[in-house]
Amino acid sequence: MQSPEHIHPALWRATQLARGATRSLPTGHAALSAELPDGGWPLGSLIELLTPQPGIGEIRLLRPALAQLETRRAIALVQPPHAPHIASWMSWRLDPRQLLWVAPEKPLDALWAAEQILKNGSCGALLCWLPHVRPESLRRLHLAAQSSDLLFVALRPASAAQNATPAPLRLALAPATGGLSVHILKRRGPVCDTPLYVGLEPGALTPSRHAPLDRRLPALPAAGRPAPALAA
Repeated sequence: MQSPEHIHPALWRATQLARGATRSLPTGHAALSAELPDGGWPLGSLIELLTPQPGIGEIRLLRPALAQLETRRAIALVQPPHAPHIASWMSWRLDPRQLLWVAPEKPLDALWAAEQILKNGSCGALLCWLPHVRPESLRRLHLAAQSSDLLFVALRPASAAQNATPAPLRLALAPATGGLSVHILKRRGPVCDTPLYVGLEPGALTPSRHAPLDRRLPALPAAGRPAPALAA
C-alpha cells in the first residue's frame, strides 16, 4: 500500500511531520527547523507567532529567514507596535531599503493593507501585527496567502492561544536567557509537548529560569519627534 505522501503531497500521517506539502524557507535555527514540517517556515501560508508582549525577540527569530530573501523584494511591516529601528536592521545585515512600513489609522485598514500585499505578490515577506482580529479575517488572509510565495507571519498576543485559527503553523514564544522558549502549539504533524530553546545571542547554549527582554536601542530623534523604540 502506498504511503499517504505518495498519494498526494497534502496528505500525511498524524504521527509524522508533513513533507513536501508546501515550499519552505529555512529558519536558520537547527532545533526549530527539525520540528517544523518541510524543515522551515512555510511559504504562501499563515504563520502565527504569539508573544506575551512585543519586542521579546520575535524579529530576531525571523532574521535568518528574512536575510535569505531576494534584495529586490520588500519586507512589509503592517501595524508594528514600534517604529523600525534602522540601525538594528543594518546590524543584522538586512537592507533597510527593503522595508515597507505601513502604519494604518484603523485596524480594518491594516487587514485591507495586508490582504492587498498578499494578493500583489511583489513582497518577499509580510509581518503583520494583529492584536485584535476576528477568525473570519484570519481565514481571508490565509486564503490570500495561498496564492502567493511570500513569508506571511501574523504576530498576535499570547492570549490568542485560547482561540481557534486557520493557521497551519502556530508558535507561542516566551523570553529566555539569550533567546526564546518556543512552544509549537500547532503544526502539520504530531503534538509537540516540550518547548524548544532557540538561542538568539552569541554563545547562548542553555536556557535559564530568568530572562531579560530585548534590549532597547534608542535612535537619535529628528527635531520635534520622539525616538522610535526597537521592534525586535
